[in-house]
Amino acid sequence: MTVDTHKETLGFQAEVKQLLDIMIHSLYSNKEIFLRELISNASDAIDRLRFAALSDDTLYEGDTDFKIRVSYDKDARTISISDNGIGMTRPEVIEQIGTIAKSGTHEFFQSLTGDQQKDASLIGQFGVGFYSSFVVADRVTLTTRHAGYSPAEGVTWESDGRGEYTLETVEKPTRGTEVVLHLREGEDDLLDGNRLRAIIRKYSDHIMLPIVMKSEDKDKENEDEVVNRASALWTRPKSEITEEEYNEFYKHIAHDFNDPLAYVHSRMEGNYEYTLLLYIPAHAPFDLWNRERHHGVKLYVRRVFIMDDAEKLMPGYLLQQNRIIDTIRSNAVKKVLNLLTDLAANNKEKYATFWKEFGRALKEGLLEDHANHESITRLLRFASTASTSETQDVSLEDYVARMKEGQDKIYYITADSYTAAKDSPLLEIFKKKGIEVLFFSDPVDLLLEPELPEFNGKKLQSVSRGALDLTKLEDEQEKEEQQKSEGEVKDLLVRFKEALGEKVKEVRASSRLTTSPACLVVGEYDIDPNLKRLLQAAGQAIPGDKPILEVNPQHPII
Repeated sequence: MTVDTHKETLGFQAEVKQLLDIMIHSLYSNKEIFLRELISNASDAIDRLRFAALSDDTLYEGDTDFKIRVSYDKDARTISISDNGIGMTRPEVIEQIGTIAKSGTHEFFQSLTGDQQKDASLIGQFGVGFYSSFVVADRVTLTTRHAGYSPAEGVTWESDGRGEYTLETVEKPTRGTEVVLHLREGEDDLLDGNRLRAIIRKYSDHIMLPIVMKSEDKDKENEDEVVNRASALWTRPKSEITEEEYNEFYKHIAHDFNDPLAYVHSRMEGNYEYTLLLYIPAHAPFDLWNRERHHGVKLYVRRVFIMDDAEKLMPGYLLQQNRIIDTIRSNAVKKVLNLLTDLAANNKEKYATFWKEFGRALKEGLLEDHANHESITRLLRFASTASTSETQDVSLEDYVARMKEGQDKIYYITADSYTAAKDSPLLEIFKKKGIEVLFFSDPVDLLLEPELPEFNGKKLQSVSRGALDLTKLEDEQEKEEQQKSEGEVKDLLVRFKEALGEKVKEVRASSRLTTSPACLVVGEYDIDPNLKRLLQAAGQAIPGDKPILEVNPQHPII
């Protein structure tokens, strides 16, 4: 076999150059995280090797002593991070480092705001932590060989981060990857064993693999010293795990630069014994609505990594056919929903953050997860006429608690935006009588209607569907005035119907309007007009329901 050994210079993909510039400016205030990111990548590489070796143990090449090594050279002013994981081939190096070959790239750059802290979080979510090397280094050299390839098929990648990189096929006796950082001027404080150990213990103590450095003890200077605790965090008693350790473990597995919003850690016993450690991020990923994005949970068996993005363990909205998997999935979902219920009751500020980031996803859960229908329903939040803010912070329980005496329905209005809902003439009578109306203004809300026929014995009623009956909330004088007005326009309604013909199903006097002359509504069992527009936009066939014209008999025009 002929091996390509030539050295070539290639240009970064345009997005990489943009990302490097953003990375250096956004992360410099927290530059230590470069080490966390590189150690995390090394850990992932070893996990991938273990997984691949389940079907081909020759990939181990006789070496199963997995470790991550960190070293430094004061004279050369370098820091090195190496692993004996799966390594990369030449094409993989080009794809994974020279380009951003993943879905969601456009959405990622569209999400960047210029706010350094927010952008740093997005960078972490995008999974390109390798580039954080350039925050402290003006040149980075990566040497790698994929497991199972010959020593002559190693690859060296090198770049100063300014737009180009070089690739060269080299001899590499061992599999895995080594990253050497050539430090920028002013970063010499990192060339200190104690400083590096402190950073490792701060950010990577939870890594299950040993992170080794040469001992600083003169009597043991050639001996390896394990710096981290190197134990599976979830197997330790909760009482022994600090908040900081939980947070750093989350940052490792999620590639997030921010602390999680909340987490649940639970040991499950019974027919099947397993441990759940589930986190809720503080921010939604930029590609949350990209159907091609990877999602799920990480699965470990006997502390050995088995699978990433284990989608069958968690449904998409919180993001099936084996009894054990079903049991784990069911319990995991219940734990998350219980955690959210606790947040909603006892930490409204955190729950408001969760809802802002993931509320639409949870609404989708109502459509998918009928087993947890009641729990999810109680977690839903909406904007309403009770506030002038479009913040969705009203629960169905809140609404019921504020219902007026004699009110027997929960009223809502569907619209394609908060503003359209707020300004709708269909709300006029409700505003006059002080009856609260919920706003169903997210696209997914249109699909909730059949899933929410009632709550706590109260029927949910659209203000734009069917005849409106508020007689229980009217006094005798109002009833008499309404009946009198309807009688006065009876002949006019007939003439309207004759003029409009088949364009409308019916023309009738309105009990909804107080200041507007007329409005269109739909029948009790007809499709909501907003849902009809949504289905039409998706190219779906829809029934030709005709609207109902309602006129305000007390309006001067009429």
